[in-house]
Order: sequence, then C-alpha cells, then structure tokens
Amino acid sequence: MSGYTQITYERQGPAAIVTLNRPEKMNAFTRTMMDEIIAATDEADADDTVRAVVFTGSGERAFCAGADLTPEGGGQVFSDPNPVEDLSDERVRDGGGRLTLRLFDSKKPLISACNGVAVGVGITMQLPMDIRLASDNARYGFVFARRGIVPEAASSWFLPRIVGVPTALEWCMTGRLFDAAEALDKGLVRSVHPQGELMDAALAKVAEIADNTSAVSVAMTRAMLWRLSATEHPMMAHRIDSRAIYRLSRSADAREGIQSFLEKRNPAYPDTVSGDMPDFYPWWEQPGYE
Repeated sequence: MSGYTQITYERQGPAAIVTLNRPEKMNAFTRTMMDEIIAATDEADADDTVRAVVFTGSGERAFCAGADLTPEGGGQVFSDPNPVEDLSDERVRDGGGRLTLRLFDSKKPLISACNGVAVGVGITMQLPMDIRLASDNARYGFVFARRGIVPEAASSWFLPRIVGVPTALEWCMTGRLFDAAEALDKGLVRSVHPQGELMDAALAKVAEIADNTSAVSVAMTRAMLWRLSATEHPMMAHRIDSRAIYRLSRSADAREGIQSFLEKRNPAYPDTVSGDMPDFYPWWEQPGYE
C-alpha cells in the first residue's frame, strides 16, 4: 500500500520496517495510525520476501506516547463520539484492540524496537509482538487508571502471559512509569541497547530468522505458541503439533532442512507462507466481537 500518512513502511533486506511517524506529537496514536498499521501488517503478510517486521518510532524521544489526547477537530479520545446503547455494536470496539488482534494474527514474526517513551497504547500495541527490544532511554507506563479508564488493546490477556499476574497488577493499578532496566528485569523486553544500536540489534534478529529458518515453520510455530499455550490441556497442543509434524515432515522445506544439515551448508527453503501452509491451517475458529 502506498500513501501512508502517519507511519512509514520500508524494506531492508528480509525486514519490513514500520515506523510510527508523528514525531511532533511523540508518535501519539490515532484511528488513522491504527488503520495504517493494520494495512502495513496485511502488506507484510502478503509479501513472501518479508521474513519479519520491525516496529519503531520516529525521532529519539518516543516510540508512542499513547493515544492522542488532543485530536484534530476535538471530540472523544478513547471511543466513538456518538452514544451507543448496544455494547455489542462494532462502534464500541476499542481501536487498540482492533490493532493488537490483527498483530496477534500475523503470519510473520513481529519485533518491537522501542526507542523511547511507550505509554498507554504505545506499550500495549507491543505486547503481541514476539521479540521486544528497548533503547536505554525507553520508559513504559500502563497509565490507564491515571486517566480514568482501564487497560485496553486486549492487554489484560497479553500482559499477564508475558510478565505474570503480580507484575501486571502492580504496573496497571499504580499506572506508574518505569524504565528499561525494570522492563528487562520483569521480562517485558528481551534486551536493552544504546539508542544508536537499537535498530541494528532488531535487524540482526531478523537476519537470524531469515538466514536459518523456514518461513512456513516460523509462521506455524508463532501461531502454535501464542494460541496453544492458552488452551485448557496439553492434549490441545498435541493434536495440532502432531498434525503439523506429519504434514511439514513431508514438505520441500523439511527435505531441504535435512539435506542442508547433512551437507553442512546454509539452507535455501523453497516453501512460502502464501502457498504452502498446511491444509488444516488455520485450525481455530475466529471469535467475533459480541
């Protein structure tokens, strides 16, 4: 897609780079930005040459300073400006949640390179990303209770799975800001880097994925780990991994994986996400908003 106005979408080797691009507003989140990030995720998913997507913010101050509290034209900040009686109405849906649900469904690995302040939706949008890196000046805050609202973007599902319930409760109930060191200590981020080295670290992770792994295997692995870890019994995982091993073990990628290992060379996997996912994928029934 061309014509993005609040993000940029660039290609660098096997990486797609999505940059939140409202530096004059510390990359504050809007409905337009939501639509554009979703469109960029669609674009990356449809491109078999993209092996992973890196998300970062424009400038040196912020990844995203949360929802834009002074939107152009005024009006409601956190919800549709028109009163709605039926809470199952689509207009009630949270924009951050629309975004994180789309990121959750990505077929490509998602990597956040958090280059500064990330509060509110600025951090909750990073939760469905698979690898989170931070610059040493990053600051985080689940500030919702300090704005009179609640955690959004399905973060009550994502955050406890990443850092545990006690940490999630403390961060969300106090709404306080915390630094990259604490984020690292609690497992919110994988590693902390000097700001000038952050994107290099993110792109190195993309290269590690692209140079060594099957795109189909990674897409399946991502879906399995995110979805099956939340099921009620390990049998749910056994059903899917048995089917996946059975199908993928007969694939061209599996043959190449074995052959390249035996020949002690780098693999050249031929299968694509667009054309070679297993016939039972997706195996889940997508729930709707009610």
